[in-house]
Amino acid sequence: MEPQYTLFGFVAILILYAVIGVLAAAGTVFIVRENLGPRGEQVFYGLFLVLIAAFYLAFVAYFGNPEAWQVETAAVVVFALIGLFGMRVPAALIVGYPLHGLWDVVHEVHAHVAWSLFEPGQLTAVPLAYGVFCAAFDVCIAAYAHTRRAEWNEAWAAPPQEPQEPQEPQDRQEPTLSP
Repeated sequence: MEPQYTLFGFVAILILYAVIGVLAAAGTVFIVRENLGPRGEQVFYGLFLVLIAAFYLAFVAYFGNPEAWQVETAAVVVFALIGLFGMRVPAALIVGYPLHGLWDVVHEVHAHVAWSLFEPGQLTAVPLAYGVFCAAFDVCIAAYAHTRRAEWNEAWAAPPQEPQEPQEPQDRQEPTLSP
């Protein structure tokens, strides 16, 4: 196959995965916002950052790269802490998601381009365009968190709303039957 077709195919795959990442973020935002209140929404995005970071440990195990355990575990711990902190502090999500997106791109470059910040074997392999998909998703979620930060902060500042049961008026008297 000629190199120009290979490059064209690679670029097309990257673009498609970036678009799919944006669409996945839009779908996630729609579903989560419709079904969780502001507090639940923020907690969801904090826990989700923990889960998506943990994918790298699954990749280490799947691709059988024991040299990558140390670096990947350290990164997962950092992102887990950011995610847990982000469950209450929106700024952590606003910073944490783009950092995770950058981590995804570093993996993509390390796996599929001849240049890397890390020594061979220090990072796990990732599927083609996985980093591009995740980076697009992560940037969209960070932007969304930025737009919701005031409402999320307000939700945590206000006391929780408990459902109120309808109450009977106190001065109401029962009707009496008279002969």
